[in-house]
Amino acid sequence: MLVDNDVVRDSRVQKAATSAAAAGWEVHLLGCTGGRKRSWELGGAHVRLVRLNHTLVPGKKHTVLRATLRRPLAYGHPNVADYRRRLVRSRRADLAASRLEPGTGPARKGWLLARGAAAKAQARWVAVRARQTDALAAARQNRDSPLERLAIRFWQALLGDRAWRVLDRNLWDWDSAYKNVIDELEPDIIHANDFRMLGVGARAARRARAKGRTVKLVWDAHEFLPGIRPWGTGPRWIPAMCAHEREYAGDADAVLTVSEALADRLVQGHGLREKPTVVLNAPVTEGEPGGDEPVPDMRELCGVGPDVPIAVYSGSASRQRGLDIMIDALPRLPELHVALVVATARSEYVRSLVARAAELGVDDRVHLLPYVPFDQVVPFLAAADLGVIPIHHWPNHEIALITKFFEYSHARLPIVVSDVQAMGDMVKNTGQGEVFRAEDLDDYVRAVEAVLGDPGRYRTVYDDRPDLLREWTWEAQAEVLDGVYTRLLPAAARTPAPVADASAAPLVGARDRA
Repeated sequence: MLVDNDVVRDSRVQKAATSAAAAGWEVHLLGCTGGRKRSWELGGAHVRLVRLNHTLVPGKKHTVLRATLRRPLAYGHPNVADYRRRLVRSRRADLAASRLEPGTGPARKGWLLARGAAAKAQARWVAVRARQTDALAAARQNRDSPLERLAIRFWQALLGDRAWRVLDRNLWDWDSAYKNVIDELEPDIIHANDFRMLGVGARAARRARAKGRTVKLVWDAHEFLPGIRPWGTGPRWIPAMCAHEREYAGDADAVLTVSEALADRLVQGHGLREKPTVVLNAPVTEGEPGGDEPVPDMRELCGVGPDVPIAVYSGSASRQRGLDIMIDALPRLPELHVALVVATARSEYVRSLVARAAELGVDDRVHLLPYVPFDQVVPFLAAADLGVIPIHHWPNHEIALITKFFEYSHARLPIVVSDVQAMGDMVKNTGQGEVFRAEDLDDYVRAVEAVLGDPGRYRTVYDDRPDLLREWTWEAQAEVLDGVYTRLLPAAARTPAPVADASAAPLVGARDRA
């Protein structure tokens, strides 16, 4: 299994790895890190983080921004402009110090005047070139720049789906990080999670087949790539990722995804031979929570008693997730506390939320809480009074019931969700919460007040519809996943994977591997 993160913050791949290992597959889950390589055991699956070096990212020291026709005076890179600016300041400081030294003869005055004139001319020249460099860098980040759009279209017309090789060479860094480990493991199945790992997995499968080995590729598409808010750098990122996905989508022997709507879009967008199999991002519900530590008490972490209402948000924190509205509403909801269960408490966005809470005088009612192990999420969240999904309207946000939706449901929380299509429609149909207009503060406050005014009305849905929660379990989804693997390797003789020491090297040479 391949994933483009550090594993610990990705509950879907953790659940997939542990359930596959429990079903008898020998599972090696490969993630990445920018620091020290690590390995550990996860419910019978062997986890290893490979070292990822972002050498080919736009903006690195070997990337040249010079474009003679667009900005002929620009420096070759913004770092050069910064260096020149600092050099001008240092020479000015040196000149100022020289003027304070003793001595006032004509020769010295002439020398200082000449140095001053040279320094002024240099400062003006550097300022002109630095402005050109800044303008060029800004143009490269401007999605509406006509020249940038023209450049993208040129490479797309010339190279087709291979255009990502020019538009975002950073994808090769991922391949370099993973390929040697994959080749050493000689897997029978490669389960590639999402669009970056699709190319890594497809190229690994091609290398194995060239050596005469049979390898099956499973592509697990978590996102509708054309509809996401780009988190990459510049206007080239989405075209590059989409081209990369299109080039390798046809290599997959089986495709998984997270919703029926996304499955339909993948068929339409990639001309897939079969409709992808849906594996929902549902929570683990059977057995006791794992780990050595007990489930943390959310109310204890927030420092509040049992009668204080808590609205919880659990998951990634970013501007398009809409967490701002939870903070802005607090002055109008004087009893309510907000718990943000996020992995990025030090991110710029989360710091801005904390600053906004302080500005409004409600920072004592905002609590940043860390992630808990994936099998502790549901009992941890159950201590809250309502779960919030204030997500903004983006095409990718409209088409699926996301992980936190299922987690809130199994925690039997009333859900307050924005009017994105799939989740908004589900809440309206089930009555398990309230729907508000995305980014509408007044309507959000209305929805929260409605839930807090009669929470029992929304919680009874879970008692009245046991079939609802039964389908939304990882145990049910794990059977679907195992069925896909078994269809790809029908003759696989599987035995439960041995639990090795966390420091041991991953097993090599066994027969049936994911």
